Amino acid sequence: MSNQILFWSKVELRRHQAVILGELAPTMVLKNATYLNTARHCWTKANIWIYDNRIVYVGDNLPHETTGTEMVELDGKYVVPGYIEPHAHPFQLYNPQTLGDYASVRGTTTFICDNLKLFLSTPITKALSLMEDMNKLPYTYYWWCRFDSQSELLNEDALFSLSNVKKMLSSPYVIQGGELTSWPKVMQGDDNLLHYMRETRRAGKRVEGHLPGASEKTLTQMALLGVDCDHEAMTGEEAMMRLNLGLTTSLRYSSIRPDLRQILREMKEIGAAHFDRVIFTTDGSTPAFYEEGVTDKMISIALEEGIDPIDAYKMASYNIARYYGKEHILGMVAPGRVAHLNILDAVQHPNPEAVLAKGQWIKRDGKAVKERSSFPWNDYGMGPLDLNWDLTLKDFQFSSLAGIDMVNSVITKPYHISLNPTAEKLDDDHDECFFMLVDKKGKWRVNTLLKGFATSVSGFASSYSSTGDILLIGKSKRDMLAAFNRIKEMKGGIVLVEDRSVVSEIKLPIAGGMSPLAVEELIEEEKKLTSELRKRGYAFEDPIYSLLFFSSTHLPYVRITQLGLYDVKKKVILFPSIMR
Repeated sequence: MSNQILFWSKVELRRHQAVILGELAPTMVLKNATYLNTARHCWTKANIWIYDNRIVYVGDNLPHETTGTEMVELDGKYVVPGYIEPHAHPFQLYNPQTLGDYASVRGTTTFICDNLKLFLSTPITKALSLMEDMNKLPYTYYWWCRFDSQSELLNEDALFSLSNVKKMLSSPYVIQGGELTSWPKVMQGDDNLLHYMRETRRAGKRVEGHLPGASEKTLTQMALLGVDCDHEAMTGEEAMMRLNLGLTTSLRYSSIRPDLRQILREMKEIGAAHFDRVIFTTDGSTPAFYEEGVTDKMISIALEEGIDPIDAYKMASYNIARYYGKEHILGMVAPGRVAHLNILDAVQHPNPEAVLAKGQWIKRDGKAVKERSSFPWNDYGMGPLDLNWDLTLKDFQFSSLAGIDMVNSVITKPYHISLNPTAEKLDDDHDECFFMLVDKKGKWRVNTLLKGFATSVSGFASSYSSTGDILLIGKSKRDMLAAFNRIKEMKGGIVLVEDRSVVSEIKLPIAGGMSPLAVEELIEEEKKLTSELRKRGYAFEDPIYSLLFFSSTHLPYVRITQLGLYDVKKKVILFPSIMR
């Protein structure tokens, strides 16, 4: 199969036909497998023939021509389709390639990915090439088309222009629009966003909502305006309401919403008996959350909660493929589908003992067998972060009366600053810190105070943020400056500094927000950083998500953005960014 994931060439198709006619040997045969027959909603025993990266036959027969064929006996084993992650944010310290390497060993071989990072980091032409070329890896990557930045950018209109959106939607690798974080604007009459939604529908693609806490009336309006699916149900009742309104409902299990078990229990109590329009997502969790598994962990929870195993596996594969109109190539163990297959030792064990991705062994006998993938990020304009400018102590001037108070990992509210922010260092007997957002090109800054993040973080800096700009937090202006300088040396990353010495750091040399490390290594680095932050008073679930959402205006109530400190509810700038 070529780089094009939508079709095989005529030459390839004739080879596949020749295998059935006995003129060409399959490359692999899985003998006597009990497979998930999604069309009949049952388990069926059969032989599965694979040629190159495609399933060409599933049935009772064995091939006559077997020269060079790898014969694999699977009597007593179970085969299910490769799992699909329909709502990946593949830039959460890891990158799409390293996420693919890690998740595939646990059975997830297809990813439907957020492209916000691409909009913000590289020209559209390079982003389109990247989205295509990712499919040279053993995994399958589809993408979204974002309609806005979910922040307040200085160049928002230029980045998310109709021309750029239409270019994205024209790609065969883009299969949905959204996620629609700016749905309140649509509700309030923003016809530009509504036009993007209509363009997405006109292109025959889905629109993903982002509707936390939405009422039945709001959900109904958004369904009428074009939303097809929503992943923000936080209770069983909310999930059922979405189903009642005809929305496909994506159940989430993530680092900031680990409540899948309770949602499933509540859905069953309400009377849910069919799950054909229900799918699973881990919603771009941070690396450490994946230590216990990815999609396979969600299936495990469903099985433990008494969900029928066939339903559980379909929610992770076939239901997703069908929703996106891709069931002809994904989500089934059937002729014509990409050979993404998971081999299980038992139905109750969704972490597979063996995995095939595009017909290649990724895992066998419980061990990863494929060398790590690589991807030339520099070729797509996503190389190391070059901060060719300096910060000085003159930039650390704080005079605002309005600050940001953290309610939890991701929700913030405004508060009135009462302490004197002119001191070089703040005391550790309270939870207020200096807080800055600095343009990655060094042209502007926003200075305020942050309450609730920690009590004794001296200097903390991150080039990982929702916009790619630099976040600085701390009690000591000199340690904050030292943390920034270390990020500059690393060409991107997150660093915690105390007394001018580095306590913990994560190097992120890919566009300032991603690591080339294997996810297993990244998990350990993230756990160390989180531990050091907790020692210094960070009390919420996920500091990495805190960094990501400080600038995200789809969440209440106040955000630090390129335009300045922004009141989300009133849609006003409380005070503007300052040119340096």
